[in-house]
Amino acid sequence: MARLTKAQREWRPDMPKKRRSIKVTFCSMVLTLEAFVVFFATLVAFGLHKDRFPQPVVLGVGLALSLLLVLNCALLRRPAGYAIGWILQLVIIATGFVEPMMFVVGLMFALSWWYGVRTGIRLDRENAARDAEQAEWERNNPPAPGPGA
Repeated sequence: MARLTKAQREWRPDMPKKRRSIKVTFCSMVLTLEAFVVFFATLVAFGLHKDRFPQPVVLGVGLALSLLLVLNCALLRRPAGYAIGWILQLVIIATGFVEPMMFVVGLMFALSWWYGVRTGIRLDRENAARDAEQAEWERNNPPAPGPGA
């Protein structure tokens, strides 16, 4: 049998599930989509710029950048993950010096990243306030006893 995680071992019936951060979800989606786009842009640069750049370097840098984007999703629970995310946005915009269309693509993803961070913060704040109000209401209005009690 597989090992249980800490959350699985500590779970009990009627235990409320911890709400997942919308900011983390939004930013993870942006980074994952970016990784796919960078991978395909690497293939474009590999095919179009054979004479300008060594092909192993193009493939290595492109695949490493795609991998960094995916791995950064795991760091989004810490503030450093967002700083690294902003650095990766700048790196992707800078890839426009190799393939000019990446200036546009990088800028669009940087705007998506900014929107995901800002909107995620706002929605997480609203959810925390809603959860606090719900907990307050449940404290002040205990459930009525059931028919058999």
